Amino acid sequence: MADNPLQQHTTSNATRQDLRAIIATRRELGPDYEDALVDSFLDKLDVEIAARVRSEVARQTAGVAKDPHRGKDAAVPVALGSLGIGIPLTAIASSNAGGAGLLLAWAGIVFVNLAYALSRRSGR
Repeated sequence: MADNPLQQHTTSNATRQDLRAIIATRRELGPDYEDALVDSFLDKLDVEIAARVRSEVARQTAGVAKDPHRGKDAAVPVALGSLGIGIPLTAIASSNAGGAGLLLAWAGIVFVNLAYALSRRSGR
């Protein structure tokens, strides 16, 4: 359930104790109640497994949120893509529309990069 191995060992001891109690109960009640006892144990086991999974997911998610360098490399493809698109756009815009086309093409590229930067900042 937690990062502490002692707590995990305690949880497995509790599960072992539950299983021993169910076996003892089965001996007392007989085979007629076996299905109900097995179902009861499996329900407890499902709850324990779900709790462990939630704990692990929370731990992993917290690790991602704490890492300030994670995701910085995602900006590199956006910057390289902007430069890659900017070169042919510069040639096309300046030859077809002159200075106004050139300005409009680069304003669009700047807008896309600004929107990306702001979306990353608000996502923190």
